[in-house]
Amino acid sequence: MKKANKMEYMGQTQTATYMTGPKLASSTTSQFLPAIGSMQSSYKAFDTYPAPSPLRRSHTTLPWRPSTYYGVAKVNPTIANAQSLPNPLSYSNELGELDNVKVPPVFAAARNALYTRYTPNDWSKSNQSNYLLSDRVRTAGERLRMDTVRMCRETDDKTKRTQADVGKRLGERIGDIQFWKNEVNHETDQMIQEINDLTEAKRVLEKTLAETANPLHIAQECLYNREKRQGIDLVHDPVERELIKEVDVIKRCQADMQRVVDKANAQLALNRAAQHELEKDSGDKHSAQNLDQTCHGLKNTSRGIAYHNGIERVDNTQSVPETWAEFSNNNIKRSQAERANSKAVRVEIADTINRCANEMWNQWNKVNTEFTRRIGETTDARNRIQSHLSKVLQEIFDMEKNIELIKKSISDKEAPMMVAQTRLETRTHRPNIELCRDPVQHRLVSEVHEINETWEALNHRLREAENALQQLLRSKSSLEHDLSVKNNSLFIDREKCMGMRKTFPMSPRVVSV
Repeated sequence: MKKANKMEYMGQTQTATYMTGPKLASSTTSQFLPAIGSMQSSYKAFDTYPAPSPLRRSHTTLPWRPSTYYGVAKVNPTIANAQSLPNPLSYSNELGELDNVKVPPVFAAARNALYTRYTPNDWSKSNQSNYLLSDRVRTAGERLRMDTVRMCRETDDKTKRTQADVGKRLGERIGDIQFWKNEVNHETDQMIQEINDLTEAKRVLEKTLAETANPLHIAQECLYNREKRQGIDLVHDPVERELIKEVDVIKRCQADMQRVVDKANAQLALNRAAQHELEKDSGDKHSAQNLDQTCHGLKNTSRGIAYHNGIERVDNTQSVPETWAEFSNNNIKRSQAERANSKAVRVEIADTINRCANEMWNQWNKVNTEFTRRIGETTDARNRIQSHLSKVLQEIFDMEKNIELIKKSISDKEAPMMVAQTRLETRTHRPNIELCRDPVQHRLVSEVHEINETWEALNHRLREAENALQQLLRSKSSLEHDLSVKNNSLFIDREKCMGMRKTFPMSPRVVSV
């Protein structure tokens, strides 16, 4: 019964020793599979080629093991466990006398007492099939080992050829990088020199622009001083027109210079941007060259090599050889174009300085010429005014003597008037009929009228003389005022303005390109 209890029924999961691991040495149960060490002598060493290193690596601490582990056996019994065998596998084993007997299903141990499962012929066929299967599997394994050795040798040769080709291409790539790096560095040096030249030309232009403040200040000061002219001398004369034109010329030149300065600043910014792109490109090429040289020097025995799983699937490239070369070529072309524009700006700076200096110098001379002519005209006018003033003063003296004469003549008529009027008043006291309008009365009346007419004529002449004297005094005052105005104008033009305009307050300079 003990042996019957240890038996396992068909269809149940078999417990294999090689699946559960070897038992301890102290166990009383014997091992089903022999030790590997005892079987090595029975192996035939057909495969002596070492396995490549990737096959020996593992992400765990366990030794190498196949990824499929052990295959799970699937049992598909053709005969039910609980079914009796009225129909044996072979017709020669049929029991005719029991065919009509239906034995109820019982345990396998009980059924074995009544019926046998297999015949000796089945047993022989099973063994033969196992032999054939073993031969086929062994032959396939030998063929697989031979193919593996050949494939390993071919893959090694292919890997060496590929590695040599990669090294050759890395060398060519390093040469291309070196070529474009030299071109970029050469263009960078030329751009730096152009930036220095343009900076120096801009400095000269800015200095010239700052110096234009002196002639502009002088011209404006002359205009402000001439605003202090008085009276009729506040005339919009050619001097003032030329001064205004000079201010306009200087301001226009300042605007042109400032425009060129701004243009130079913008061009410097573009030059520095092109220089930055060239330096960045050169730095990138330097880094790429160092990395490629490092890659070119790597060997199978080099230190620092390691696995980078999945790196071949990473594609972070941003260009192809055509676009890579075109990028550097475009940077160089951009730098060359900016250098050409920068040289044109330097030529424009030189032309602007020379043109503005000539225009301001010519206008400066025109203003000085007009000042000289105007000063001469003012001097002549002042001399004439002085001559007329002296004549007016003499006439005033004579007119004052004439007025005194008229006043004396008027005063001399007072006594005769009083005598005539007294006579008339005295004769009005004649009595009665004596109040006769005789010739005496007529003559006295006519005498009074004559004296009144003479008096009125003298007073009218006195008023005329006094009016003439007032006009002479006004003319004298006007001439004196005009004389002071002319003297003031001469002082402003000759002393103040021409005193500042003796020398041109800036030195024209020519900028060489």
